[in-house]
Amino acid sequence: MPRISTVALDAANPQQTKLFAAVKNKLGRVPNLLLSLGKSPAALKGYLDFSDALASGEALTAEQREIVALAVAEANGCEYCLAAHSAIGKSVGLSADAIAAARRAGGDDPANRAVARFAQAIVQTRGRVDDASLDAFRAAGFDDAAVAEVVAHVSLNVLTNYFNNLAHTEVDFPAAEPLDGHASDGAACSTGCSVA
Repeated sequence: MPRISTVALDAANPQQTKLFAAVKNKLGRVPNLLLSLGKSPAALKGYLDFSDALASGEALTAEQREIVALAVAEANGCEYCLAAHSAIGKSVGLSADAIAAARRAGGDDPANRAVARFAQAIVQTRGRVDDASLDAFRAAGFDDAAVAEVVAHVSLNVLTNYFNNLAHTEVDFPAAEPLDGHASDGAACSTGCSVA
């Protein structure tokens, strides 16, 4: 059961209404994450502005941005974000195998594997990535702009992972495929975050 309720669109204040209208115009609907985060218009606006700014970045492809989101959601055990970014990943061209590989920080594509591994290393070390991890990311063809964008995308996704894990946001995307015959271990997520 959600611990933070969603804002009812017909009960939204003017600031919330404006933000939700922008989301609906862009996505065709307002996902539960944003309806809950919208309890604070400042939090929702900050998230949307940061997300929009990163979407215009040039150091990572749309697929690689989703790979970061999937790797971070897996590391943080966020079932909501795993479901959302599995669906979004498919929409930007990631195959089911590529989505699973991103969650495992593996796969056949060296650049995508490097992105996933670097993102998970940032999460696991709380940003204190060792020289070997940074060197491996650079050796895969990435520059300092890509380092900055991966860190920024990790930060954006940690925000949504932590919010969903705390809020027990009701998942309104198709459930993410289990890895190796079982769901994500949900290390940072109580059973209330799991997809029913």
